[in-house]
Amino acid sequence: MIRTTLATISALLLLALPAQAADDVIAAPTLRASVTVTSDVVRVGDLIDNAGSAALIPIYRSPDLGTTGALPVAQVLSVLRAKQVIGVMTGDIREVQVTRLARTLANKDLENAVASALERRFGLGDAANITVTFDRGVADMRLDASNTGALQPVATRYDARSGRFDIAFEINNDNNPAPTKLRFTGTAIETVEVAVLTRDIDRADLLKSSDVTLERRPKAEVTGEAASRDRTIGMQLRRPMRAGTPIRVADIVKPDFVQRDQNVTIIYQVPGLYLTTRGKAIESGAEGDTVSVLNLQSKRTLTGVVTGRGQITVQGASQSAPMPPAVEQTSSLKRDEAPAPVDTAALVRNLVQAPASPAQIAQAQIPQARISQAPAKSE
Repeated sequence: MIRTTLATISALLLLALPAQAADDVIAAPTLRASVTVTSDVVRVGDLIDNAGSAALIPIYRSPDLGTTGALPVAQVLSVLRAKQVIGVMTGDIREVQVTRLARTLANKDLENAVASALERRFGLGDAANITVTFDRGVADMRLDASNTGALQPVATRYDARSGRFDIAFEINNDNNPAPTKLRFTGTAIETVEVAVLTRDIDRADLLKSSDVTLERRPKAEVTGEAASRDRTIGMQLRRPMRAGTPIRVADIVKPDFVQRDQNVTIIYQVPGLYLTTRGKAIESGAEGDTVSVLNLQSKRTLTGVVTGRGQITVQGASQSAPMPPAVEQTSSLKRDEAPAPVDTAALVRNLVQAPASPAQIAQAQIPQARISQAPAKSE
């Protein structure tokens, strides 16, 4: 009976041995080929799995923020043995890659943070129009990955005359109750996007696409409304300007369709009549401008509106006067009386020499017949 009991216990022990061995294999410390860390030190638990109570022991200084370093396996095992960590499974790993995570703040992000802190304050406008320059060349900045908070300005100083700023920021830190502090100094200037000449331009030149480029200039340099590039193309300048000069809306005008002393066509136009003659412009003018013009035939100076290239239309009563209604003929004409003929040559001569009056226009276009009252028939 006793022998049977011992045999059973022995059998149970033999069956339990493989399971225990398997547990030992699973729990064995295993080296990692690639490691990422967030703190400034590398611990045993970062390098191996199943480190047990030794996991929190620091053994290396972490690489610089955002960089990766390599550790030879032999060196790692030597350090682990010194910390009483033995039996580490390495497999075919020859070196361990250790990467330190970081939060990167790009230079543009820092400029935007400063511009946002100054936006619509101290007489400045939108952040998008504020150009920031740091005192020292601030490249991309790396912070510990635990700095997950937003850049919060906590102190802002700005001198509107010099454009100097001094701004302090704080960033919340997951691993530390005290926020990370940053401070930046430099200059911040409000700018505007303006069309700028690429070459010297004379007043008579039409602006072409290649003559104009877009640049951001300090707002103080552009007095008045800055002209956009699209608005300047095809226009003329009010005065000659040099290359690199910003263009304002007040600097551009519509192109001259008529130049001073240019031979032009004078148009006399009234309802039902259209006449042209030669003339010489006394003034330059763009489309829609009112200028003086010399009638070369009558030697008279007239005033007209520029309506096209080399074309001036005379304004006045001849265009604005409405046509009088035709005379209602209720009387009969004698059969032997014909309508009075119209002296076309005299009409043209009068119109060319001077704008006609409304009465002349009516008489010219509506021939009047002599009307005699028919005698009443006797009963």
